[in-house]
Amino acid sequence: MVKHKIHKSFLTISRSVLLIFGVLFLLVLLLSFTTLPYWGYYWLGTSESKITGKPDYIVLLGGGGMPSESNLMRAFYVHRAATEAPESKIVISIPGNSADSMSTARLVAAELISKGIDRGRFLYEENGTNTRSQAMQLQQFMSLNIPEKSILLVTSPEHMRRAVLVFKKAGFTKVSALPAFENAIEADLFFEDDRLGDDKLLVPDIGGNTTVRYQFWNHLKYEILIAREMAALAYYKLRGWI
Repeated sequence: MVKHKIHKSFLTISRSVLLIFGVLFLLVLLLSFTTLPYWGYYWLGTSESKITGKPDYIVLLGGGGMPSESNLMRAFYVHRAATEAPESKIVISIPGNSADSMSTARLVAAELISKGIDRGRFLYEENGTNTRSQAMQLQQFMSLNIPEKSILLVTSPEHMRRAVLVFKKAGFTKVSALPAFENAIEADLFFEDDRLGDDKLLVPDIGGNTTVRYQFWNHLKYEILIAREMAALAYYKLRGWI
């Protein structure tokens, strides 16, 4: 009798859990057909992003190896900022051995140098392994007193809000931010399915539906990024880092 009750309770709990996950999965799919994921992603990138003047230091917060989408995007925006503020120094904050010419940090610098940035402008912070430790490393970095100087953070949009809050919490008083947003392609991506030939199957034409072809999948990606970043923000808040 006891085993039967335990088995019944286990089945009830399992059904409830599966039902909850099923509802959440359906909600995620439905949200992907709306603009809410985009605006959530946009909010993470812009809610703390302000540029108040020319920076003394442009700080690239690394994300992944090199080449990678994240670091190439960040390098693109660092180049733009460095061109507009030619007197600024560029701090590449990526863990690794910056003396190694094949390290990620040096490869990012090489990308910028190839675009015309003077190699004498680069500094390397190579010990920070997350946003909090990067801010702490830059507090005493090379005795430059960076927390009192004007800095411009460059990182991915989903990471930007947390980065700004972390640096402000660490005592940096003049923090601007430049989120590395992608630009949408300007071309018309519509096509007529039947004109491309091959067999006609019993499936609807999608050539004129960019929501199904692109928006749905992009928004699923945004939802994952938002969920991960909200978890990180909650953790940082509980730790007192923001």
